[in-house]
Amino acid sequence: MKNLKELLEHQLKDLYSAELQLVTALPEFITAANDSEIKIVLTNHFRETKIHKERLENICSELNIDPTGKICKAMDGLIRETYSFIAEESEEEVLDAGLIGEVQRIEHYEIAGYGTAARYARELGLSNIARELYKTFSEEENVDHLLNGIAESRINQAAIA
Repeated sequence: MKNLKELLEHQLKDLYSAELQLVTALPEFITAANDSEIKIVLTNHFRETKIHKERLENICSELNIDPTGKICKAMDGLIRETYSFIAEESEEEVLDAGLIGEVQRIEHYEIAGYGTAARYARELGLSNIARELYKTFSEEENVDHLLNGIAESRINQAAIA
């Protein structure tokens, strides 16, 4: 890569791959959850993830970038870890507490990626694209916040028993 524009392109392709992988994985995470509130948050986030994917397609189209062809190895690893955790023998409350933690790791990766891409876009003078990326950044932060609230309010305490 020679400049910040190429670095932004690299970041957008990585995020697109991550969102594609999540569109496939989230339904399985929803099925694995026992708690109805976790299922609701993950179901809503599944819908948002489809929007995030479309948003990235629009951004890439505007920048004449083909978003396909890159595999986000970090997301692949995070999803594999989540599948591995789900496959372990766990009490329902422990599974839900652990699932929240696994999904939050995924969200933190996305928060970092979208924040970085938005900053690059802003610094390149692509204010509309930066705004769209910050919108997704905020939605990812919100999911993290919601899951954290569920964990702190009751799930982690239930897992202690």
